[in-house]
Amino acid sequence: MKKVVSLVFIIMISGFFISCSPITIDEYQDRQPALGLQAFFTGDFVAYGIVRERSGKVIRYFKAVLKGEWQENGVGTLDEVFWFDDGERQTRLWTMTPNGEGDYIGTASDVEGSALIQSRGNAIRLSYKLILPYNDSDIVVSMDDWMYQVVPGVVINETVMTKFGFEVGKVTLAIMRADIVNDIPDLVKQFSAQ
Repeated sequence: MKKVVSLVFIIMISGFFISCSPITIDEYQDRQPALGLQAFFTGDFVAYGIVRERSGKVIRYFKAVLKGEWQENGVGTLDEVFWFDDGERQTRLWTMTPNGEGDYIGTASDVEGSALIQSRGNAIRLSYKLILPYNDSDIVVSMDDWMYQVVPGVVINETVMTKFGFEVGKVTLAIMRADIVNDIPDLVKQFSAQ
């Protein structure tokens, strides 16, 4: 009986560690619709999102406008402007440089070092350290940023923020191509006509 209990315990512990193994970008390789960084982030976008503290409580809301442009050498820029519900305005200008098969290196003035940007299937992952104002100084938080294209032109983005390995917050947003937003009234009419 003792051996059976030990075996069950080992299986349970093994299952726990297997279920906790980190997800990799390669797991999305065959998912559709494909989300290429350059293919998607070209042109104008709007975004709407929330910021949650570690308890899950929503502490801020925001809207944003993004504009992506690319050069012939494959280097791109993503200009972002965020407006928060408390009146704060933030800007970020990403520069994205190709670094091999589907990968890019991203830089921005409030990013410590650089970001690794990976794109596979319908997903994009950014890993970077963001410098945030805090009281009268700055803090650096690690950002694990995942984007998933759910339909062409619409991406759901979730970012987990950590400090010293502990989750301190999450950002969730929907990013939509400007032409998709213009299609919303037509989509509603199509739905109503059925």
